[in-house]
This record gives sequence, C-alpha cells and structure tokens, in this order.
Amino acid sequence: MDLVPQSRGWTLITGASSGLGVEFARIAARGGRRLILSARSEDKLEALAAELRERVEVVVIPADLARPGGAERLWREASEGRRIDILVNNAGLGLKRRFGEGGTEQVEQMVAVNVSAATVLLQGAVGHMRANGAGRIMNVASVAAFVPGPKMAVYHATKAYLLSLSDAVSAELEQEGSEVSITALCPGPVETGFFETAGMPASGPGGGIKPARARDVAQAGWEAMLAGRHTVVPGGMTRIAALAGRVLPRWLGARLTGKAYGSA
Repeated sequence: MDLVPQSRGWTLITGASSGLGVEFARIAARGGRRLILSARSEDKLEALAAELRERVEVVVIPADLARPGGAERLWREASEGRRIDILVNNAGLGLKRRFGEGGTEQVEQMVAVNVSAATVLLQGAVGHMRANGAGRIMNVASVAAFVPGPKMAVYHATKAYLLSLSDAVSAELEQEGSEVSITALCPGPVETGFFETAGMPASGPGGGIKPARARDVAQAGWEAMLAGRHTVVPGGMTRIAALAGRVLPRWLGARLTGKAYGSA
C-alpha cells in the first residue's frame, strides 16, 4: 500500500549527501514526493537539492547527528509545520579496527549516529505518524545485524540493535492496527564509499559478496517500505549470509566474519 499523495506530506532522508541517501532522494523525487534532505555536508545537500528541485519541492537541513541533541533538533525543525509521512533513517558510520585500539571518539560518534540518533528520529516519526493516521519508516541496517563482527564489533552491534528495535516497534504497531509500518533494510556490501571511510578496501570485506549498486539496493528498500514489509535483504548471496547468521552458532558466525574482515 502506498501513502498519501506528495502534496499532503514530506519525506525526510538522513545521510542524504552521498551513497544510498542520494539514491533514496532521487527515487522519492521521481515519485513526486516533497523532500527534506539532511546530512553534515551542506554543499553536497544543496547540489543534490538543485538537481531535484526540477521535479519537487526540497528543503535542506544540515545536521551532525553525532553531536548531542542533533537528532532532536533535526526532527523538530523538519516536522515544524509539516506532515512527514516517510522517514528514511539512513545516516550511519562504520569503523574497522581491533576493539580497544585507538581513541574512543570515533566509537562514540558511531554509537551516537547508528543507535542514539536513529532511535530519536524513529521515536519522533512513530508518534508523529500515529497522530496523522499513516506513515512509512525505513531503518537502514545491514546484513551485519545478523552476526557478530570481529574487527567491526561495534558497527555490527549497532546494526543488530537497529534491526531488533525495528522488529519490536513493528510488532507494537501491528498489534494496535496502525497504518504506520517500519522496514529494516539489511544490505550487504554496497558501492557507496562506506568501506573507504571505515578504513577498508573499496571492494569491501571478503566472503564472496560483490558490492551491489547503490541505486539497486535503494530501489529494493523503497519498494519494500511502501509495501509495509518488515525486513528486506537485497541480493541472493546476501540473503544466504543473513540466513547463515540466523542458523549458525553465534561463536562460529563471529569466527567466519572475523576471517572475512581479516582478508579485507
């Protein structure tokens, strides 16, 4: 089931300056949906907004979700005087290194963005959409949510949290008969620049999963979100990896994942 026409609602996308966020924004614009784009880089957001304004109305709200109060401020500004009927919780950070090495700043930022900010935005969106009678939310998790990840332990843990939160709140909404739904998008490696930022090769981890095109992953997630599906894992090999993460003993899944990252 699709949502109300774009003239009555807005789509808020975080992490919209690159990668999947850009592709989500383009898909939404092709569907005629008014957009609120957010990320840290105002210049990149404005460049994307200039492209999309040929189709739809676009508002740019720069925000650093790693800063205390950043998510609250973003939701307050985005929702002030606007009905938001789609939230794409896409912003996320990754880091590859042995646990306990280096300082804590990058780890704290990752937890702040992947866990705290995502939760605050989800909280705001669920209450807002309940009050308005309908809505769709996409939480961009990862296939990493299904298995512990040595050398990327915190990243995997944050995505497991987001998947668990999505499932739990989805069940609450279903039990109350709500027209608000939450979809967890759990891709494998994607051609987004994420791996270089996380300190890994552009080809991603080992394990035989070729990075997918960002636009294909975004399209799969978008269609699943509009259909109200709980979880979507794009790609055959990625689905096999997710299934393995569910059925293998967690210690074995962690050991295999650690080997894959060791070769990256």
